[in-house]
Amino acid sequence: MLVRRTACTVAVGLTVLLTAGCSARSRPAPPLIDVRKFVDLSYSFGPDTIYWPTAESFTLTPVSHGRTPLGYWYAANNLSMAEHGGTHMDAPIHFAEGGHTVDTVSLHSCIGPAAVIDVRMQSEADHDYRLTVDDIKGWERRNGRLPPGALVIMWSGWGKFWPDKLRYLGTDQKGDVGHLHFPGFSKEAAEFLVKERDVAAIGVDTASIDYGQSTDFMVHQVINGAGKPAFENLANVDRLPANGATLMALPIKIAGGSGAPARIVAILP
Repeated sequence: MLVRRTACTVAVGLTVLLTAGCSARSRPAPPLIDVRKFVDLSYSFGPDTIYWPTAESFTLTPVSHGRTPLGYWYAANNLSMAEHGGTHMDAPIHFAEGGHTVDTVSLHSCIGPAAVIDVRMQSEADHDYRLTVDDIKGWERRNGRLPPGALVIMWSGWGKFWPDKLRYLGTDQKGDVGHLHFPGFSKEAAEFLVKERDVAAIGVDTASIDYGQSTDFMVHQVINGAGKPAFENLANVDRLPANGATLMALPIKIAGGSGAPARIVAILP
C-alpha cells in the first residue's frame, strides 16, 4: 500500500513538473533587447556620402560579384575613402599633436549619456550659427547639470538637407572651402565643456564641430586638445530626447588613424 501511495505521489509530482515545463516553454521569453528603443545615428556610405570638399570621396570597387566556377555565390569589394567623411569620429590626434589615435581612444569616450541641445531656431536664422555657453546653460536649466561622461550633441536640424551637398555644406564644388556655411560649436562653448563640465565628447548633425566659415578650427583645437574625440555628420538626431538616451559611437579601429567611419546608435530611455 505504501509503495502504491509513493508511486502515485511521484507520478503526480512528475506530471506537475512536466506540465509546468511545457507551459514555460510555450510562453515566449521576453526579448533581452527592445529594438524599438534603438536609433541609428549613422548615414550609409555610398556614392552620395558627403565629404569635406578637399577630401577623397567613398569608392566601392567590385572584386567579385557572382557565381564561381564551382557554382557557389561570392561577393567582395575594395573600399577607398578619406577618414573624415560621412558619419565618423575625429580622434584627438586630428588637431592635437601626440593625441590619441582612433585605435587608442577609450570606449569611455564613445559610450555614455547623450545630451541633445536644440539650436534649430538659431541655425535657421543664421546658417553660420555657433552654439553658445548660454545654449548649454539653458539646457541645464531644463534638464539638470550635464552628467559626467556626457556626449553633448548639437541639434541644428541640418540632417534634413542630407545628402544635398549644396544645402548641407553651402557648396557642391570639389575643393571649394570658401563657401562653406553650416552651424557648429563656439570656441567658448567648447572651452566651457572641457573646463567646467566633465564631458566625454561632442557631436554634431553637420559636417564639422566648427562652423562652416571657420579657418582656425578652434573648436577642434579645444576639444581634441583636451584629449576628447568628436563625432560629425550624425543622422536622425531629431529622434532623440533632450536627455535620457545612451549613445554608443564605435568607429572602425584604424591603427594610427586621425579619424574613422563610425556606426553610432542611441538607446532610448
